[in-house]
Amino acid sequence: MKRSASENFGQILIVLLLALLCVSVLYPFIYMLAISLNVGSDAAKGGVYLWPRHFTWDNFNVVLGNAVIRHAFGITVIRTLVGTASGLLITLLAAFGLSYRSLPLRGTLLGYVLITMLFNGGLIPFYIQLHQLHLLNSFWVYIVPTAFSAWNMFVMMKFIIGIPEALIESAELDGASPLRILWSVIVPLSKPMLAAIGLFTGVMHWNDWFAGAFYVSDQNLIPVQTFLQQLLSAQDLASVLGSNNNVEALVRGTVLTNITLMSIKMATVMVSAIPILCVYPFLQRYFVKGVLIGSVKG
Repeated sequence: MKRSASENFGQILIVLLLALLCVSVLYPFIYMLAISLNVGSDAAKGGVYLWPRHFTWDNFNVVLGNAVIRHAFGITVIRTLVGTASGLLITLLAAFGLSYRSLPLRGTLLGYVLITMLFNGGLIPFYIQLHQLHLLNSFWVYIVPTAFSAWNMFVMMKFIIGIPEALIESAELDGASPLRILWSVIVPLSKPMLAAIGLFTGVMHWNDWFAGAFYVSDQNLIPVQTFLQQLLSAQDLASVLGSNNNVEALVRGTVLTNITLMSIKMATVMVSAIPILCVYPFLQRYFVKGVLIGSVKG
């Protein structure tokens, strides 16, 4: 069917608006990449916007050659893997159990979980609770408090309830236990939903700097995002180098005058952002489908 002039104009306007939105999202990333690949002293003069004027790997050599940053990066990777796996497992077990309508006190349990979504005790009581559980200044302060998500549990439960009961009943008639039903029936049918929620959980763990800044005082336990937050709040490069007590390792093989605090910041942002961005293409086919099914299907 032939489109009218107004429809063609509307399509062109939509394309232009979407293109403008893409540019506004991509440009800051491109700008930071250009700064990180440019000689720091030259970038400080200005004029570097889309591509490096004087290309160099010095900034990345400094960042990736620093033992403190590498260790923080390793903490982030381990935290993301362990936190995502434990969060999916514990939340899925709770959602599967509460999906049984015949479960005793099911309404009371659901109401209790719902209350935790609406109200919380605040930061200070939460800090005291972490202290009493001996989680402060330990790796498990990243894992245990986030092992269960009420919102994710309701999304999972909604999805599980939408699975035909005949599949579960047939498995029960064959003598399958609840755990066998969960592993052999629920999990294979829930891959899109689990992929979407796993992506949300993994991004949350990867991007979180708050826990490392306020619940951990040991520099050997801080994730890379907390280190980046400390780096971004620094006023000069000397303070950053001195705070890490690793000046020689940080600048070994690099001309110190070629790097600046801004170039190191941009390189650190790239190193911390690129890995999680690479995960999206592999989960894209599950992402939208999982969110829609888990939110709408009843």
